[in-house]
Amino acid sequence: MSRFGDGLATGGDLFVLADSAAGAALDSFGGRVPDLVCVFVSGGTPDEVAAVGLQVSAATGAGTILGCSAGGVIGGSRGVEGRAAVSVFAALLPGVGLRSFHLEVLPAQEGSAVVGLPEPQGDEIAVLLSDPYSFPADGFLTQVNAGRPGLAVVGGQAGGARGAGSTRLILDGRIVDRGAVGVLLQNSGALSIVSQGCRAVGPAMTVTAAAGNVVSGLAGEPALRRIERVLADLAPEDQALASAGLQLGIAMDEYAEDHDFLVRPILGADRATGQVAVGDVVEVGCTVRLQVRDADTADAALRSALAAYRRDSADSPAGGALLFSCNGRGAHLFGESFGGADHDPSLVRTQLAAAAVGGFFAGGELGPVAGRNHLHGFTASVLAFPG
Repeated sequence: MSRFGDGLATGGDLFVLADSAAGAALDSFGGRVPDLVCVFVSGGTPDEVAAVGLQVSAATGAGTILGCSAGGVIGGSRGVEGRAAVSVFAALLPGVGLRSFHLEVLPAQEGSAVVGLPEPQGDEIAVLLSDPYSFPADGFLTQVNAGRPGLAVVGGQAGGARGAGSTRLILDGRIVDRGAVGVLLQNSGALSIVSQGCRAVGPAMTVTAAAGNVVSGLAGEPALRRIERVLADLAPEDQALASAGLQLGIAMDEYAEDHDFLVRPILGADRATGQVAVGDVVEVGCTVRLQVRDADTADAALRSALAAYRRDSADSPAGGALLFSCNGRGAHLFGESFGGADHDPSLVRTQLAAAAVGGFFAGGELGPVAGRNHLHGFTASVLAFPG
């Protein structure tokens, strides 16, 4: 009997779909009650999503229930976007400590404070689902990096069909509409995998002038002029990709032989000053490199990240995997020849030989790069459990 199961049901009444997905996820458990169940719901009103979450909680009887509403869900080898669907992921985790939590944002003497994260207890990894309208995920991860070094946070930003106020988060038989919910897993052996889906182009460059997220100088030249010179030397196909959405990779470790880059979008440029705005803080002296993205690159990057996990795990198959894929990937990025919305879940399942896969298409993905947690875009973030 397997320790992991998944179920995905699409089309029709959400409550019927919930029963079907929960039943499929528990099918191989032989009547055993799972320790962890994750439920992801797309379609329906906020009240219907909440009721579905409670229904799955009651049907599975799991000790810990975690879930959310989303614009699309992932189950098994499939991704479903923009229509009614329920995905249920279930896991038996003997010997693993699970502590669920609800994070809230409260007024503080200087702005606001996030409260609700349990005190550390040994070797832990966190799964976090957040409401993008009421929870400062980026700022929270910065606090975690400073105050809880070594704690990896994997997850995604949920979504509601009606925008702000319509997100529903599911936690242990109750529903919340603000903040974030999560679970700390102790001694789980689970590992994070992050694929940012980009390819570096042009040379590495040193930032010679910057303030906040505005870069003024690259390699001793005005930033925009230097970028334009790099682009002019690229092959025509890479120039076309750059024109569709140029990114900047910021090196995480200046002293590494092979740089791990945190990829951030280039937001705009001022031709009069030569300055370039980037979607993150960039420090003087750091190494950066231009990045481009397309379906071929994103496919290759995810394959490479999954292969690295298999090498690190001595080629052992994963028991289960939670996948948080950007809602800008799926059918938007991967056309029919790449499997569309099925691309990421299918690749995760086959490359990891995972018994079960569950997750959703997120409006921002959480995962560590080079040991530090970040909020990403256009990324696939995976938590892989050992078999």
